[in-house]
Amino acid sequence: MSHTVGDWYQVGQDMLARDLWTEVPRDWSHPEGERIRVFAREFIDPAKRDATLEELPAIVYLQGGPGGKGARPLGRTPFLDAALKRFRVVYPDQRGTGRSTPVSAAEFAPLSGEEAADRLALYRSDSIVRDFEELRRVHFGGRPWWTIGQSYGGFITLNYLSLAPEAIVASAVTGGLPSIDPDPETVYERTFPRARRKNEEFFARFPHLQARVDRIADLLAAEDIRLPGGDRLTVRRFQSLGFDFGMAVGFDRVHWILDEAFADAEETRLSDAFLVFMEHATSHADAPLYIALQEAIYGPGPSEWAAQRVLERNPDFAEDARPLRFTGEMAFPWMVDEITALRPYAAGVHALHAGARPLDLYDTERLAANTVPVEAAVYFDDLYVDAQLSLDTESRVGGLHAWVTNEYEHDGIHQGDVAERLFRALELRIALENGTDSSR
Repeated sequence: MSHTVGDWYQVGQDMLARDLWTEVPRDWSHPEGERIRVFAREFIDPAKRDATLEELPAIVYLQGGPGGKGARPLGRTPFLDAALKRFRVVYPDQRGTGRSTPVSAAEFAPLSGEEAADRLALYRSDSIVRDFEELRRVHFGGRPWWTIGQSYGGFITLNYLSLAPEAIVASAVTGGLPSIDPDPETVYERTFPRARRKNEEFFARFPHLQARVDRIADLLAAEDIRLPGGDRLTVRRFQSLGFDFGMAVGFDRVHWILDEAFADAEETRLSDAFLVFMEHATSHADAPLYIALQEAIYGPGPSEWAAQRVLERNPDFAEDARPLRFTGEMAFPWMVDEITALRPYAAGVHALHAGARPLDLYDTERLAANTVPVEAAVYFDDLYVDAQLSLDTESRVGGLHAWVTNEYEHDGIHQGDVAERLFRALELRIALENGTDSSR
């Protein structure tokens, strides 16, 4: 298999999809070396099946993560409603994920720490952008396309604009304008206060849960309690449930997990259902790159476990602190040492944090001179991406306009009219630039 296109098939009640395969070098600096596969799925409105690329341009969805595969929609979402009337929507599985050649424990376990770190570095955004350029060349005739970047997809957007702005007609970004200064410690210094506020909001909404959370923590500290897969459930692993606090229904998801935490009325024994929930929520078995690359997305390194260093300066997040506080979207060294699905990557992840590896990330001069229209939704209360750092980036990237709102959480693209609003703004800008009517 090299470059192939599958047949159209139906998804949900009102979408058609087909599979696209592309072969790329594992290491773009050695294009003659080992090849891997990159998978993408193209969606269209059935009524537009016969449209040409000129009539129905492509928009590529730059997935959140790191290490996130493309969406598997069951039906139309607000984003797809807005996109399918304008575009053919391309959902790639970023290299190492989904149906693209996946990373695996068997692949990494035999490698030395430095070898594994070198391989992990091949899954950063500069390689992803080059993969997408090959996808665009092979399957879309090299025709420029639109992009929409959600969360980490915004990081990829700025990397794309640094490496190949000629490939992009216009870009939308939702909850994902990163700082263009590679300093993860600054990022986490801003993350912990937001995580603290999210904890305050959570326990203000569910005040009865604070005592239950503290009881769970005391039980985990005192006893060796195992998850179904064999890992010990520690207090710090329990605290990591807070990574969900930045999503629209995150508070409710955590609430319902805690609702069934105990198997007895005296609340002395954790339920089997709770342990299953905890394993599913914290194993990272389906996306190991999410933890492995969590700090590597910010720059060439070394990051030296920035989140851990900042945690140690915030004692109210300690395991023995009461009331207990949940942490946010952070990777800590214990995760790769203690979580079964991550352990095969541990040596490489530690080496990646300890050293520097070249990364073609943000070309600040090119971004300052950017002429590609970019519209970004900046969520003022975003747990994961600091709004003030996003606005600093807006001031330093040409052609970038930010819409700041507190109506949505980090996953606002899946609610309301976020995508429609950004698309209309981009269409208007393009029409004004071209002197044409922007109506559809």
